Amino acid sequence: MLLSLLGLDYEVLPSEIDETRLDGESPVDYVLRLANAKSLAAARLVSPEDMVIGADTAVVDGSDILGKPEDAAQAEAMLERLRGRAHLVYSGLSVRYGGGEKLLTDWCVTQVVMREYSRREIRTYIESGDPLDKAGAYAIQHTSFDPVERITGCFANVVGLPLCHLADLLRKIGLPPANDVTANCRAGLGYACQLVETILKNA
Repeated sequence: MLLSLLGLDYEVLPSEIDETRLDGESPVDYVLRLANAKSLAAARLVSPEDMVIGADTAVVDGSDILGKPEDAAQAEAMLERLRGRAHLVYSGLSVRYGGGEKLLTDWCVTQVVMREYSRREIRTYIESGDPLDKAGAYAIQHTSFDPVERITGCFANVVGLPLCHLADLLRKIGLPPANDVTANCRAGLGYACQLVETILKNA
């Protein structure tokens, strides 16, 4: 859905990589390493003229990276942990082109403050199945649960792909998006971005 807002023709190629965090690895280094590993794996499967975009998003609470919950109990524990508190969401981007030999990267961070949802709301949300494939066990765009009170930064980043950062990388390699990224992002996600002018100031 996010890629469609850019007006790109694309094919999804899942990458099976080890997402174990390295000792002492910072959140930025972690998401960039995984994004690069994903784009490299995909680049080996496509034609040399194809561009490959790799991305990885991590929910970070304190010094811990919260991945996808293994089961309902872990999802409940994550949502209880995040309730009423602030955490950070990091995304790394990796764009490979020129037969995979050329590489551009970027990263984005957003502060997220969760609302004081109830235990009953948590259980109802878990029963929907939605949190089981989400980092941190939540989706900011889930309208029924609506877990987030406010954010500082990029909304699309919390959804999973910081569009303006990606658009900026594409412009740098001479492949600007066909669509108006700012207008489409605001309309598609219903959020007035606070950072777009800063991110795209050199576009």
